[in-house]
Amino acid sequence: MAPATDTDLQEAVAAECQALAEVLSGLPSPSWDAPSLCAGWRVREVIAHLTMPARYSTPRFLAELVRARGNFHRMADRSARRDAALPTDDFVAALRGPRLQAWKPPGGGHQGALVHATIHGLDATTPLDLGRRVPEDRLRIVLAAITRPSSLRYFGVDLSGVELRADDMGWSHGSGAPLSGAGQDLALLLCGRTLPAGRLHGEPSGRFSGLRA
Repeated sequence: MAPATDTDLQEAVAAECQALAEVLSGLPSPSWDAPSLCAGWRVREVIAHLTMPARYSTPRFLAELVRARGNFHRMADRSARRDAALPTDDFVAALRGPRLQAWKPPGGGHQGALVHATIHGLDATTPLDLGRRVPEDRLRIVLAAITRPSSLRYFGVDLSGVELRADDMGWSHGSGAPLSGAGQDLALLLCGRTLPAGRLHGEPSGRFSGLRA
């Protein structure tokens, strides 16, 4: 399979944003206040964060970063909590707009943008159990990006003695006791998320799953 070109990647980002916008446009109001997979954030904070590149100019982003004394995570959390009060239609419009779909994170390129859109989209939709499935071609790009050594170090998930096996596509990673699940759930695991109970199967599943509600 030939590597994805920049054009392929930008089209994948646009498609992922559009698909997520379709899901969120029909979301009832209470669902926006449901907990996400990002600790301390509801669905609305996650989507506020996801769409920040479309809503902030470069000067505003830099000003927010200065206010947070250069700490991006502090700035992102503060901005997401404040912007969560915006009308949800604003977030859907940002997902559908060309600015977010063309955005590239510094040093991450369009592949990084696809990871950003896909993982944060799943952060919001997975706890709601909406049945949303990321197409396999996009998911393979994401999995390739987040299993690079630098990404594994960044997220710091302890995968020692574990082999991840996607049960809905031909993909695996690591070696050891098998841990299976949908490819998109394994992507969330790799990014440090704790999955709802029942989504992962195998002896190591308790390390990466929460209790049933």
